Order: sequence, then structure tokens, then C-alpha cells
Amino acid sequence: GLTPSHGTPSREPATMAEAAGAAALPTSHRGLPDEIVVWEILVRLPPKSLLRCRAVCSAWRRATSARAFLLAHHARQPALRILSDGGESILVFDNRAATTQLQPVARLGEVFYLKASCDGLLILHSKIGDRFSICNPATRQCAPLPQLSGFRVLGMYPHSPTGEYRILATDFQEACYIFALDSAHPPRSIGSLPPEAEGIIHWAGVLVRGRLHWALEDSMLMVFNTTAESFHLMRSPSTYDSLAFEMDGMLGVHNFTDATEIVNIWVLQDYESEVWTLKCRIELPLPVTDFSVRSDGDTFCSVWVVRGDGEFLMLVKFAEWLLQVDMDGKLVATFHRQDVWPTLFHLKQTLVPHAFFPKLEGYVVNDVPFI
Repeated sequence: GLTPSHGTPSREPATMAEAAGAAALPTSHRGLPDEIVVWEILVRLPPKSLLRCRAVCSAWRRATSARAFLLAHHARQPALRILSDGGESILVFDNRAATTQLQPVARLGEVFYLKASCDGLLILHSKIGDRFSICNPATRQCAPLPQLSGFRVLGMYPHSPTGEYRILATDFQEACYIFALDSAHPPRSIGSLPPEAEGIIHWAGVLVRGRLHWALEDSMLMVFNTTAESFHLMRSPSTYDSLAFEMDGMLGVHNFTDATEIVNIWVLQDYESEVWTLKCRIELPLPVTDFSVRSDGDTFCSVWVVRGDGEFLMLVKFAEWLLQVDMDGKLVATFHRQDVWPTLFHLKQTLVPHAFFPKLEGYVVNDVPFI
């Protein structure tokens, strides 16, 4: 499973006895002991359900408000692929859902575009006035980030030496800056983007093992070490049209071209030695022409790898169609949604409080951009 946030110095209670002691829970005389209910059941609920359960009794409210519990709860939340619907809401793809797998998380009061995601926090951008915001959809907290105006966001990450959440950004002269959300200091310049990194300004990096990763051409990845806050290159198994992704704490790369209709998926089995393994080659179940007939002749196709139940799934976009394909190349589901596109981002929801939110000027709860 996924590990808790790198940037939070707290930990999950090591034993059930320690957990019960930390939460000061009474033992229930009917049914399961409260410590089992809290640490085995409530800790696995989605945020909205957990918030409703706090109304059951004061013991549950106390236990589920403790920071140790909230960190454990966040660690158990699935990291779900975020979908774009043109900036009007935040959607996720949840393969486990019994009914619709395109799940709304929050509706937005105006058009915002997602620029970064980390530990349940999102960076949103409105083209109206070049406005950036940071928000937590689970707690509906939001604050403007006016200092990002005029920059392109390359990624957000927890800085492990300080525990701060930081934003990597570049200006239009390709100089790089670090913005610390927990700090009142102005953005700090770290020099220019490496020459090989010219293409990475168009999308955010994939965070794995405390590093941001971008797939480049010519069998290379650009890597940003979030501890040292410096760039370096890494070998990649893919030479063309590739995207990096994260899967259960491992770095992956996949590529696809319309010409072959085959998706190649590699995972980095040994990060330090840069040993890659070809995990699978998946042939799309339908030729592009089958869906282009239903899509007014538009044959453009894009592919994203997402998490399934212990395996890979793919989301394939053909014009107004979104297709779900499994590892065997079988078509699992189709969604006729012209306005919905997968993004490179995941949402791992959190109720963990962050001290920086109230310090940011313009901080709000249950207000714009949420409706």
C-alpha cells in the first residue's frame, strides 16, 4: 500500500494498545471494543463518511480528531486519478465504485485548472487574472497564492528536512523558484532549468521516493530531488511519446502511439540501480477507426495508466469517449463524456490539519472556489 506523507513528522500508533491509550477510548460493553471500531473500521472510511460518524458519540469524535488517527486515515485513503471536466468540478476515477466510477469530489464556482496535487492538497489556477489557489477538497479549505502569478507550476512536494510543503515553479525565462507554503519568506531562486528540461514546463512532475520525475525523449527522465532541491537525469526504457506515473510507491513509464495501438508499461524495480522491467504490453481492444466512426472522424487517442485492484488499468480517450481497458486488453467500460479527460494527478484525500492555511491571507472555508 501507500506510505504516509513524507513531510509530516508524526507517526501512526505502533500497537493497538498504544492506539487505545493515545485516543483515551473506553471499552464498549456491547459489540466490538471502541478501539477496534476506530482503528480497524473508521480509519478506513472515506472523509465524508468519517465526518458523519463523529456525530455518533464524543469518544469517536475525540479519537477521530487526534492527529495520529488522521495521519493513519490519510495513509489508508486510495490515490485516485483526477479527471478534468473543463475546470468546473473536481472528479476522480474510482475503479472500486459499485455504480458510477466517475466520482465528483467538489464543484467549483468558476473555471479552475489543476496544476499540482500532493497529499490531498491541490493547486488550482484561474486564467481570469492569473490567480492561483491551494485547496483541500476534503476539508473545503482554500487560500489564494498571489505570489505564483506569472509562474508555471512544475510540482508540489513535502520537504522532508523541514516538514514544509513546497512548490517548484518556473518563470517565462525558465528560471526555477521554490515557494514554501509554511514560510513568510519570498520565493527562492535555484537557478535555471537544465537545458534537457525544456519540455517539462508543460506538465507537473510525478512524485516518487521524494523526487519529482518527468519523461523526456531519447530514453531519459528529468528528476528533481526534493531534499537537495536539485535536478539530475535518469535513464528511461522508453524512447518516444512516454509518460511517467506512480504505482504503489514505484515509478513507472508507459508509451503509446496511434500507429501501433500498443501500450508498453515499464516499472522501476530497483530505483538506485535504475533497473527497469517491462511489466506488460497491451494491445488496445478496438482499432481507433471503430470509435472514430462514432466520433465524427476524430481519431486522436490518448492513454493513461491508472490503479486497479492490485493491477494496472488504462483510461483511453477517443474524442468524446472515455474507455476503461484492463491488462489483458479487454474493454471493461465506456463513458460517453466529451468534456472529461484524465489528468496526470492523483487525489489521496486527507483531513490532516495544516498550520499554513490560516496564515495565508484570504484563507476561507466552504467558500470560493467551492460551491
